[in-house]
Amino acid sequence: MNELKTNSGAKDWLEAELEDTLDEDYELEISEPALSLEIAKIYKKSHPPSIDRMTYFRELLRLQSELIKLQSWVAYHKKKLVVVFEGRDSAGKGGVIKRITQRLNPRIARVVALPAPTEREKSQWYFQRYVPHLPAGGEIVLFDRSWYNRSGVERVMGFATPDQVEEFFHDVPEFERMLVRSGITLVKYWFSITDEEQQMRFLMRIHDPMKQWKLSPMDLQSRVRWEQYTKAKEETFARTNIPEAPWFIVEGNDKKRARLNCIDHLLQQMPYEEVPHEEITLPERVFNPDYERQVLPRELYVPQKY
Repeated sequence: MNELKTNSGAKDWLEAELEDTLDEDYELEISEPALSLEIAKIYKKSHPPSIDRMTYFRELLRLQSELIKLQSWVAYHKKKLVVVFEGRDSAGKGGVIKRITQRLNPRIARVVALPAPTEREKSQWYFQRYVPHLPAGGEIVLFDRSWYNRSGVERVMGFATPDQVEEFFHDVPEFERMLVRSGITLVKYWFSITDEEQQMRFLMRIHDPMKQWKLSPMDLQSRVRWEQYTKAKEETFARTNIPEAPWFIVEGNDKKRARLNCIDHLLQQMPYEEVPHEEITLPERVFNPDYERQVLPRELYVPQKY
């Protein structure tokens, strides 16, 4: 009977969590643009039906619960994990990073998205500005773009000279081997989308006031220089796909499947397992008969408009 109650309680908890997940993801998904009818028609025509919403949310919740186990294992054993997310603009890197970190402790799992280098940083050893963000024992760091800016955007846009790009290709395999030798697990993902899909996503952003901030002049130039980015990507794979830190390509045209596939694959890269946890009990509240709660002025409170 007790086991039945426990199972029933677990089911109730799972349903409640699922509802919360639905709410949170609706907030994220609702930012999908209010497209014009014509763009909406084109988008639907070019996309086969995706995974159904309920299956997607259930799988996402299951994978996020495994990410919490991974987080506990990393913290308990003082492991160091670095995950690099690269790919074309609008390929879906940010979406999967949001879902990975959605339920994790930000003191353990953090995102690094560096701005353009300052004049001082430009004069430093190229990898220098990334090194301070590497994890200590018990930390997970997700790089939303990384040192591969040099072989990608910097190369294509002319911010790095051919000699600097060549030096990068010479140095990066050894740099990553050094990271691995230091005890860091390095996982590298490239999010791949088609030319047509990127064009559609850019159009969606242009027509959505809440997403226009995502479009920079550099993003728009990436459309003009699609083929140059393709050549840069191909050489990057050829020269930096090392056994210690191989590249993994995530097919990103279907956002929901890409998120689930990436998270599932990431979990497979780590030999995590359940770790010991001290049983948590809520202590009794201490009541002081002489204590009187002060009445605070109303102007201190946030107005209850909703």
